[in-house]
Amino acid sequence: MSRARAYLFTIAGATAWGLIGLFVAPLYEHGFTAWEVVAIRGVFTFIMLIIFMSLFFRKQLKTRWQDHLIFAAAGIISIAFFNYFYFEVFSQAGISLAVTLLYTGPIFVTLLSRIFFKEPLTKRKVAALILALLGCAFVVELLPFGSSNLSFSLIMMGILSGFFYALYSIFTKPITHRYSPLTITTYTFLYTSLFMLLTSDLRSKLYLFREPDVLTSSLLLAFVSTVCGYIFYTTGLKHLEASRASILATIEPIVAVITGVLFLNDVLNIFQTVGIIAVLYSAVLVTEKRTKTTQKRPVHS
Repeated sequence: MSRARAYLFTIAGATAWGLIGLFVAPLYEHGFTAWEVVAIRGVFTFIMLIIFMSLFFRKQLKTRWQDHLIFAAAGIISIAFFNYFYFEVFSQAGISLAVTLLYTGPIFVTLLSRIFFKEPLTKRKVAALILALLGCAFVVELLPFGSSNLSFSLIMMGILSGFFYALYSIFTKPITHRYSPLTITTYTFLYTSLFMLLTSDLRSKLYLFREPDVLTSSLLLAFVSTVCGYIFYTTGLKHLEASRASILATIEPIVAVITGVLFLNDVLNIFQTVGIIAVLYSAVLVTEKRTKTTQKRPVHS
């Protein structure tokens, strides 16, 4: 694959992730809670992934039983909860703020990798951390006004979405040398879907899937913003350095913010726009110097 095509695949994947707000908003309109939307995403995504893997990559479904503890941890502790906090902030404050706070994830990855894997905390990473904190303060309007219209609990949920987002990389790093990214994602969503079916009230709302827009939104949420986004991104990643792919992935929040402003009635002032740019640039700073030998994608939204 040429470098230009690899760029296009990577950008297409990040764009697909960024469109998520268009598919989640109709589900809220029909009365689904954030927790139930996570269940919808998890179940539909796993079904699509297991069918795809069975048809084209059956051999990659073979795993060691002991590694399912890692899949379960990634699926339940990371995927389920980062999606929940992300969707909860989206439901209360809009996709623009939600995706920006989610993109504090690379900073948490940096700090957690320092603690668990003894990765160095460079001047560049420290600068990125400070920039991300300042950016978030502008986004939630603590700067320059000194107070925010958002509740403390909502801001904390946004930060927690980034934290649980980051845990995926921490949980799965020990098994990345044994399995393909598709294998890890498929089994991660297996445990996400099982956990969400057990803990959500989705089964009592199955009748809502008779509504064409509910079923369509659910399918597109899983197919476009999860499966296609992931497959496109990882296809491009095979032919690019991880640092370049990670930088291209910042197109995701840009698309999400544009979608929010154009289609979901998000309104941003100049200071929030500056904050969004600061958070995105902090993600670039963190990923720019990653070594070419550790080609791992960031966890998508």
